[in-house]
Amino acid sequence: METKTQTTNTTTSAKPSTGYAGSRPSYGAGARPARSGARPGGAGGRSDRGPRTYADRPKPEFDQKILDIRRVTRVVSGGRRMSFAVALVIGDKKGSVGLGTGKGADTALAINKALKSAKKNMIKVKFTKTNSIPHEVFAKYCSSKITLTPNRGKGMVAGSAVRDILVFAGLKNVTGKINSGSKNKLNNGRATMMALSEVADKRISKEMVSEEATKEVKA
Repeated sequence: METKTQTTNTTTSAKPSTGYAGSRPSYGAGARPARSGARPGGAGGRSDRGPRTYADRPKPEFDQKILDIRRVTRVVSGGRRMSFAVALVIGDKKGSVGLGTGKGADTALAINKALKSAKKNMIKVKFTKTNSIPHEVFAKYCSSKITLTPNRGKGMVAGSAVRDILVFAGLKNVTGKINSGSKNKLNNGRATMMALSEVADKRISKEMVSEEATKEVKA
């Protein structure tokens, strides 16, 4: 009895090996194409030029601080025009201090104008051996009344715009008192500058301050 053996031929479709789960082609060792825009010297590309160096910025001549910034609206026939008014104090903390105001369409322009005005109206305060003022001084501008008194090693006893001006002038043992109820920082600052001008080489009179305010309004 003959036994017939049936052989079944199975054909398998061979797929090319890609090396990735997707359809990306596989590359051999060292066959990967170079990345476009690659810079020599590693990720930063500065191995041949050494470490990165930065130029030192020059230190400004005077320290500055904005006392007050306001948005001012002026009504004209065509509508409203808005601008910014800035009060700025500058000083070197060695006796020189100045207060200026500026007005402009944006804050940067107003600050630049205030800086020029402050440099123009700077005074040089006379110090004592204890970094104080020689005697008590009093000044009044509009409704602001300021009294500055030397104290014996108590440090800076003042607040608001009075403290900022005294610190930028370099004074330490001074007591500043606001004798009025005014909270206007600009008027308090101008009264403080008038009080310091009594013990300064260059005096600032009330007429000079009023003239500066008139120029600001015209601008």
